[in-house]
Amino acid sequence: MDYPFISHNQDFLIEVNTAFDFNQSNPLQFHYFFRYDIRITNEGEKEAQLLSRKWFIKDARGEVRVVEGPGVVGNTPRFKPGDSFSYSSFCPLPTLTGEMWGHFVMKGSEGEFLVDTPKFKFQVPAEFIDVY
Repeated sequence: MDYPFISHNQDFLIEVNTAFDFNQSNPLQFHYFFRYDIRITNEGEKEAQLLSRKWFIKDARGEVRVVEGPGVVGNTPRFKPGDSFSYSSFCPLPTLTGEMWGHFVMKGSEGEFLVDTPKFKFQVPAEFIDVY
């Protein structure tokens, strides 16, 4: 899988891929459904566990929603050096485009620290937009 959105920080690599889900969307009700895949890799030499995440979701009107909670998709993975964890989730938006960014709260032997994600974008592909 190709991951076009990438960040490196705190010895972690965060890779994100996004896609529009036509079947779950309803443009007549301004409901656009996007999926995203994330791979988190520990590139350092210390173990850590993902405790929680915080997301900022911005639609094309500039409105920002904040979503936060424990773990990711019901998991709080532990990372030994070199370990990766991948998961998929979704983001509904009221607009044709948007973006999302945030961080994961990790806990290592020296305490908690934040791992920032890249800012990643959502966009309805041109072939799904009617041109009049």
